[in-house]
Amino acid sequence: MENSESVAGLSGPDGPLLRLVRDRRIAFLLVGGFNTAWAYVLFIGFELGLDRGYMVSLVLTHVIGTTTAFILYRKLVFRVTGHVLLDYVRFQIVYAGAFAINAVCLPLLVEVASLKPIIAQFFFVFVTTMLSWFGHQHFSFRRKDPA
Repeated sequence: MENSESVAGLSGPDGPLLRLVRDRRIAFLLVGGFNTAWAYVLFIGFELGLDRGYMVSLVLTHVIGTTTAFILYRKLVFRVTGHVLLDYVRFQIVYAGAFAINAVCLPLLVEVASLKPIIAQFFFVFVTTMLSWFGHQHFSFRRKDPA
């Protein structure tokens, strides 16, 4: 079943998750919720396991988390074809804005507000999620309207 409805600026044929969840918006939120939790678990793992500092944990989490999100959205929800590298670059551009804000705010929360990095990142996860939602709404995986 092909669905031309755009969710958060993403459009394309329905992915396999739409066989279980008939609403594209719900599928988008399920993948986003999973990826948000996954990225936070990665951050905790890097913080507890690497002992290289919270900014290193943030960078590693960003690279792995956004790549995971890209693959999941592209394969499970939207099934767009072609433009893999262009889509990935555009996807990273959206997350680069959220990452830049995170990279400024995380040290402020840790160094100025004296929060532990894991706690500070927990609070900021919700901010980056909202920022990426609005970025994807108008940019990532966008295809020209055939009409």
